[in-house]
Amino acid sequence: MKLNPEPQLTAGKNKAAANTSHNGVTLAALFKALGDSLRLRIVRLLKSDSLSVSELCEVFDLRQSALSHHLKILVEAGLLVRRREGTAIFYRRGLAISQNSHLLEAVYSSIDAEPLGTGLKVAMARVQQQREQNSLAFFRTNHARFREQQELIASWEDYSQAALHLLDHSNAPTNLPLIEIGPGDGRLLPLLAQRTTHVVALDNAPEMLESARSYASQVANIAYVLGDTSTLTHSETRYSAAIMNMVLHHTPKPERVLAEAGCALAPGGVLIISELVAHDQAWAREHCGDLWLGFEPDQITAWAQQAGLESRAELFITQRNGFQIQVRSLQKMQD
Repeated sequence: MKLNPEPQLTAGKNKAAANTSHNGVTLAALFKALGDSLRLRIVRLLKSDSLSVSELCEVFDLRQSALSHHLKILVEAGLLVRRREGTAIFYRRGLAISQNSHLLEAVYSSIDAEPLGTGLKVAMARVQQQREQNSLAFFRTNHARFREQQELIASWEDYSQAALHLLDHSNAPTNLPLIEIGPGDGRLLPLLAQRTTHVVALDNAPEMLESARSYASQVANIAYVLGDTSTLTHSETRYSAAIMNMVLHHTPKPERVLAEAGCALAPGGVLIISELVAHDQAWAREHCGDLWLGFEPDQITAWAQQAGLESRAELFITQRNGFQIQVRSLQKMQD
């Protein structure tokens, strides 16, 4: 494997610099991080998910003091990215964007070829189940106050109008139905119904789905479906567009939800998402049922690419309370 050539430098300090990639990671740090089986398993586990320190401790059955040492080494090597969300710290796999990106890509490819193992799969299933229970419990308790809770963070008018603008200016097929995933209290459904002959409202919380049905009860061309995005992968129905407004940060596995929504699109169909940009206002977890404190735009772009979706347009809307919303149009590649 060919590495970047080392220039001829004389000072010891400059020799060290020559062994450093653009993101400040030395090859020595990278190879040190790779020389431990536990650290390799951590990187493998975080292929397509972000986990908190407490979740990682549960999965690997380790005390935080023992795990933190390994996480620190992985972060210093650029293999993991650390992000604080309120009082919790989450880790995800680093992107292969350094000067030695070809090396990182080869490393990830080799690590991902290894099976995850039954023990880790079972432990991850427990983590996902707990996340889902926490999210559903919030919406069961707060469905009557959904609009009030959401308005604490972002103006529905702002992101819904931006989403409709991107939808109207997309070149998605026009002869297929639309689907809104997580329609909330249903305010957008009548506006979507004006743009097509058939709309599907999909929600996994019965209380929220009933709220949406009540709001849009006078509109005839809307079907209400109880379920999550995994049901879309088993259906033959294909949609011209799918809309997800402020949904991903409520889901245990946002990258999976995005991919499953993409599966439901016809070739050339568009996925319109409104989502919070990463922030540090932890009170949103308790008051608004948020599992994630937003996402960096490049993370959503990476998930979209993995799902066969291309970024077509994006808008960023800053709220007066300091939150920022990203509204994205992602198009499914033609077969």
